[in-house]
Amino acid sequence: MRKTSLDMVYELAKRDPRVVFIGSDLGPDTLKQLKAEFPRQFLMEGVSEANLVTMAAGLAMEGKIPYINTIATFLTRRCFEQIVLDLGLHNTKVRLIASGGGVVYAPLGPTHLAIDDIAILRAIPNMTILAPADADEMRRLMLQTLEVEGPVYIRLGKGGDPIVSRADLPCEIGKAILMREGKDALIVCTGICLQVALAAAGELEKQSISASVLHMHTLKPLDATAVYENTARVPIVVTIEEHTIVGGLGSAVAEIIAEAGFNPAKRFKRLGIPDVFPDQYGSQASLMARYGITAEHLTAAVKELRGKTA
Repeated sequence: MRKTSLDMVYELAKRDPRVVFIGSDLGPDTLKQLKAEFPRQFLMEGVSEANLVTMAAGLAMEGKIPYINTIATFLTRRCFEQIVLDLGLHNTKVRLIASGGGVVYAPLGPTHLAIDDIAILRAIPNMTILAPADADEMRRLMLQTLEVEGPVYIRLGKGGDPIVSRADLPCEIGKAILMREGKDALIVCTGICLQVALAAAGELEKQSISASVLHMHTLKPLDATAVYENTARVPIVVTIEEHTIVGGLGSAVAEIIAEAGFNPAKRFKRLGIPDVFPDQYGSQASLMARYGITAEHLTAAVKELRGKTA
């Protein structure tokens, strides 16, 4: 997914001379073609992420469209004040390409796990947040980032994820995609959890439970209309995300459902990382399994809610 996003930066730079890439101490081969062909649109800075954000804001104020790439935790936690004041407050057209969203960097431990990046950035006015499901969807969304007003955060997965998005469905920043329709439950997902949601919906169908799957590649602005309309048709809603359940997709969906005042109330559950620092090293898959971010746990959650009275 990272390679696809950077390849798209190169394509955008060829189309528009305003596009500038800024890397933070990345490998020497990173976007070497862009560096060779358009050296004035390529910058590689040191390990000083907060400075990169402010530098990018200055370039944006002069009419450029900078795309920054570094590790997600460094880009969000370390640069929070600069993102708020230099990007959010000034509504600058800077694009933050964040490597290792979620628990991708599981072998490196909790310091490198971006389990709170969505929650951190959701609170910033003017911020757009994207979490594509796979490389194909990344490509479709990256093409659109050129025109978005204000800052954009692009959350990257590990790469090599199976292609589960569909080119035949409309893909527009700010609009959810209904991947599957059902009448018994609604699964709302984001990022690579789309593959988990589709697998769970397939298993539920074998058990005569019909589940819709609503994919939110855009977490902000969240498509509240799609959440409301699809929630209205079912008694059960479950969200799933590779992120803490505090302040992420589940929280955003819960806010919409709570304010809608459905009567009878919907049976609702959030799946994701609980309010903890992950305490184990391992792989992305092992940590997702540890915290129940799997098709099996999702299937069980829907069935558990189905067995309860409203």
